[in-house]
Amino acid sequence: VANFYERRARRILPALYLVMLFSILFAWFWLRAHDMKDFSESLFAVSLFLSNILFWSESGYFDAAAEFKPLLHTWSLAVEEQYYILFPLLMMLFWRYGKRQTFIVLAIIGVTSFTFAQWASVASPYAAFYLLPTRGWELMIGAFVALFLCQANRVEFSSNVSEVGGWLGLALILFSVFSYSKSTPFPGVYALIPTVGTALIILFATKSTIIGKFIGNKFFVSIGLISYSAYLWHQPLFAFARNISYNKPSNIVFVILTLASIVLAYFTWRYIETPFRIKSKFSRKFIF
Repeated sequence: VANFYERRARRILPALYLVMLFSILFAWFWLRAHDMKDFSESLFAVSLFLSNILFWSESGYFDAAAEFKPLLHTWSLAVEEQYYILFPLLMMLFWRYGKRQTFIVLAIIGVTSFTFAQWASVASPYAAFYLLPTRGWELMIGAFVALFLCQANRVEFSSNVSEVGGWLGLALILFSVFSYSKSTPFPGVYALIPTVGTALIILFATKSTIIGKFIGNKFFVSIGLISYSAYLWHQPLFAFARNISYNKPSNIVFVILTLASIVLAYFTWRYIETPFRIKSKFSRKFIF
């Protein structure tokens, strides 16, 4: 368990703290007093992986005021880390009873979470969007995929099945990207489409398939390598641009900021993310 949390810390914290540090510097010069107070609260919440609860209590994710919050996007990181705190303990508790029993328990929890998400997406949409009980089933689908892939005698799919499954997964993701809008109830049933699409790609898009080679090309893989850092940088850049502008920044500005986030992501990945993941450079004691 300690090794698991160490790996999470190496993966998540160094780049996160770097972006938080730069955000503090920009916030000091550009944010108004009231906004600075809100920003300080978000810094505290992010450090404890509770920012999803903070932002849920403050406003809706798509409210106009939300777009001005530099650390708004960390809600998803908080959900992820809350899940990763609980999930290993859950596995330790039930694994002794065997894989089958563990799978049944996870399935019950996952179905319950999904059912709750579907209900809350209509009854309490902000809570459904931000909180772990309504988002946990999405992460748990990944656990089901992992349990399947770790079986020594698992079913091997034919090349045709793998090809169709992989392309179907990509189609489901693209469909959700281009057809969903701010008015789409989410999560719940609508969240099944991109989540199942992702699971299909993990299961079927192998190196031996055309779809696997397509999404596994060097360009996409390079974007994937820096994606975490790009995720961290984009929202602060967008939010600060909105805060210092009297009018909404133009699309050209957002394009420039998007490119800037990719450039910053590359350097963050190379000089922060990668070194901290090497145990010979930074010991476990140092990380903790």
